[in-house]
Amino acid sequence: MAVAKKNTVPRRTSRSLSAIIRANVFTFFNLVIGVLWALILIFGQWQDSLFGLVIVANSMIGIVQELRAKRTLDRLAVVNEAPVTVRRDGRDELVHPEEIALGDVILLGPGDRVLVDGEVVAAQGLEIDESLLTGEADPVHKKPGDQMLSGSFAVAGSGAFVATKVGEDAYAAVLTRQASRFSLAHSDLRDGVAKFIKYITWLVIPIGALLIYSQLRHNEDFGSAITGAVAGIVTMIPEGLVLMTSIAFAVGVVRLGQRDALVQELPAIEGLARVDVLCVDKTGTLTAGGMDVDEVIPLRQDAPVDSALAALAHADPRPNATAQAIQACYPEAPGWTSTDIVPFSSARKWSGATFDGHGTWSLGAPDVLLPPGTQEYGTAATLAATGARVVALCRTEDREPVALITLKQRIRPDARETLRYFAEQGVTVKVISGDNPDAVSAIATYLDIPGGDRAVDARTLPSDDDEKLAEILESHTVFGRVTPQQKRLFVAALQSRGHTVAMTGDGVNDVLALKDADLGIAMGAGSPATKAVAQVVLLDNKFASLPEVVAEGRRVLANIERVSNLFLTKTFYAIALSLVVGVLGMVFPFAPRHSTLVNALTIGVPALFLALGPTAERSLPGFVPRVLRFAVPAGLITGAGVILSFSAAGGDRTAAVVTLFLVTWWVLVLIARPLNAWKIMLVGAMAVLFALALAIPFTRAFFELGTGGWTAVGISAAAAAGISIAVKLTGTLRT
Repeated sequence: MAVAKKNTVPRRTSRSLSAIIRANVFTFFNLVIGVLWALILIFGQWQDSLFGLVIVANSMIGIVQELRAKRTLDRLAVVNEAPVTVRRDGRDELVHPEEIALGDVILLGPGDRVLVDGEVVAAQGLEIDESLLTGEADPVHKKPGDQMLSGSFAVAGSGAFVATKVGEDAYAAVLTRQASRFSLAHSDLRDGVAKFIKYITWLVIPIGALLIYSQLRHNEDFGSAITGAVAGIVTMIPEGLVLMTSIAFAVGVVRLGQRDALVQELPAIEGLARVDVLCVDKTGTLTAGGMDVDEVIPLRQDAPVDSALAALAHADPRPNATAQAIQACYPEAPGWTSTDIVPFSSARKWSGATFDGHGTWSLGAPDVLLPPGTQEYGTAATLAATGARVVALCRTEDREPVALITLKQRIRPDARETLRYFAEQGVTVKVISGDNPDAVSAIATYLDIPGGDRAVDARTLPSDDDEKLAEILESHTVFGRVTPQQKRLFVAALQSRGHTVAMTGDGVNDVLALKDADLGIAMGAGSPATKAVAQVVLLDNKFASLPEVVAEGRRVLANIERVSNLFLTKTFYAIALSLVVGVLGMVFPFAPRHSTLVNALTIGVPALFLALGPTAERSLPGFVPRVLRFAVPAGLITGAGVILSFSAAGGDRTAAVVTLFLVTWWVLVLIARPLNAWKIMLVGAMAVLFALALAIPFTRAFFELGTGGWTAVGISAAAAAGISIAVKLTGTLRT
């Protein structure tokens, strides 16, 4: 008997081991450094080939860090994958998504993802959202015989379908792999670094050729000429910049994973740093999941309120939170037979059913089911203003209200502290809820959210005036009766005002907004659909985890900007030196071994620590021009100082090396600010190590160093002062 094909697809969250090794070993930088390293081994002295070790160091560090991130992502992805209900041999059982087999009957309810293609065999008010595939936001009603495509999800009702295409044959398999893989694409930061690399590459080629020509003309010794040319070219290449960027991202993934936050798309870390508006739903975010029936208030003494409530709650095979709370209050079904069911949906805000011999009943939002201006409508509004969730029970034939039901919601104990953190960090919180505006306002006011007492009823908002909508969103913070489509419009309106918008959610009604936001954040206990489209999933379901998540994103980007300043300063002083040396036909001021020593102590080792250190700075736009405004003047002043010191010392390379170290060490001090204990220890240790290199006979001989002289120190002090003035004038560094 043949075994049915299983829904096996490659792990989506990360690259394979071979791909990781290839990506970190076979790089443009490794090729260039490798060629230069070979030239030194052939024509120069082995002491000048130490820079070749950067190939091994870069490759090993990159591979190890990405493997750590891969393991973290793969482990969390397994936790995040919701089980699927299938019917086999007449029994319903939960299976892992990869265990779905061709021909399985898969059951669906609100919020469930359609993971494989198939054909509908049963439907009870089943509505499928195919917007992620077609772009159409309106749900599609499905009936037996209709086709189901993977990548869609259920928004209302229930049903079942037979799997006809699984694994890589399914419609959305390729799209899912592309959307969820471990990727550095679509990142402003990565694009900025790529621009640096592209421009520098074009500069290195002609300047390197000029330098080689000048060194060959000036030096009678061919080996010395090659050594001098290689020293200049190697220094121009920011070989560690891409590595440090990748490490910072990968370590960010690991750190977030340790906090039970799954980063499904790596650029999400960059989005975390840029967020300045956070849109949250009340239910599941400010309030804890689940509710309890508080009070049932009959409005008609002759109506079978308890039986109708119990019948409605038990009629829905996939009850929402409200129906589950009513089921808990009425554990026994009254025995009413339903002949037609309209399941609850966020867009309608009500559900209903027709029962044989008992008529048609509906349960939902009072301001949707009850006529405005009536006594019952006013009573419901008064109850909602206390912060309770209120639903109305009605006889649908004549819209007769027969009862109001209040449900207790549990406010998360950490919500107030979390909201205070975002206020301190300059992140505006917008509460966007489908609940009654008065109920949302009561909770927002209790949590001290600014503007919480001025909740806006989303039904009064303009639907055809994007500018007016954006103005209202700017001036208000709490919104009630927001439809799923409006949440999407809210995100777009805020983005049109230049905001970087994060959206949190746990319900199927949040999917479209999560997808459109700059950063979608889903709760681990939320619907499978929300977790599928979100870039970050909080597996511990804690709203209080968000500050740590945002802080991690800020740490990554702020630190990458710091190390970019270091690497690009090196590149620009090397370009300046190479141009001057090439035009004037001078000997290059230092050898590759000198460059290796200084770069290790002022860039390589410090950058590794700075890239991973703590910081709370929010990332600001303009990364590329801000780094250039620092690195260009700092590099030019450093280059001028080295040339001046080299010339004043009559061609003494030690003077040039001392000046190069002291000036770039001062650049490190400027970039490391604000200086705290560990940063002072870091920059101090680098100075001590250089002093030891000058003092210990073995290292002094190995690096061919003398004493340097006070002239070099004086020129270094002047150059450092010049860089400090340039930084002050350009305002490129935040302290």
